[in-house]
Amino acid sequence: MNKKFVIGDIHGGLKALHQVLNQVRFDKEDTLIFLGDFVDGWSESPAVLDFLIALQSKQSCVFIRGNHDDLVLKWLTGDTADFNEDLWFQHGGKATALSYKNVAATDKAKHIHFLQSLQDYYLDEENRLFLHAGFSNIKGVKHEYFEPTFYWDRTLWEMVLCLDKTLTPEDRLYPKRLKLYKEIFIGHTPVTQIGENTPQNFANVWNVDTGAAFNGKLTMMDVASKEFWQSDALPDLYPDEKGRN
Repeated sequence: MNKKFVIGDIHGGLKALHQVLNQVRFDKEDTLIFLGDFVDGWSESPAVLDFLIALQSKQSCVFIRGNHDDLVLKWLTGDTADFNEDLWFQHGGKATALSYKNVAATDKAKHIHFLQSLQDYYLDEENRLFLHAGFSNIKGVKHEYFEPTFYWDRTLWEMVLCLDKTLTPEDRLYPKRLKLYKEIFIGHTPVTQIGENTPQNFANVWNVDTGAAFNGKLTMMDVASKEFWQSDALPDLYPDEKGRN
């Protein structure tokens, strides 16, 4: 049976991505599910996009849209009507802007096409949901009214952190949106914010963002077995950079 692997937020850290992929034995028929935020933070955002574009030609891949991917797409296309460049720079965009100074126009066009092709979410045949951030509609992702919720929401993660551990799906107070899916896999909010550095599970939600944008590591996890592999801490791989710190 083909396997599925989920990869957390990369944030321009190509060295970390190489490390985790080189640790894992997978076939080309296995599916790699990338949870978004490929860019912003470390210095190799264009190189990360080049690598992912090449990878999809030889590997089964799913690419989910992250909020930083959406921001970079707006910057690259000049769609900046509601875009705050100063704020973007403060949250990893400065490294991305600098890294694009010597990128050819043809390569930028490829990156724009790739970023436009990203999925808001992926629902597999076992009713497992993969998305960058969360969703708010109690009827599920297909009924979400506001598309950016998929890559900006933090309420899903905050909710499961606060959920009474004694509640079960059969309880009246159990959140309805959690009952809709077998499991939910997200990134977006680093688990380092709660003092952890490995994938964390609350209710049926798995958070695979282990802080690669900051002082943490990049994580790749087997969706079925929950075995996971991690890179070195990103500041060790990019000692002359600050990332989003």
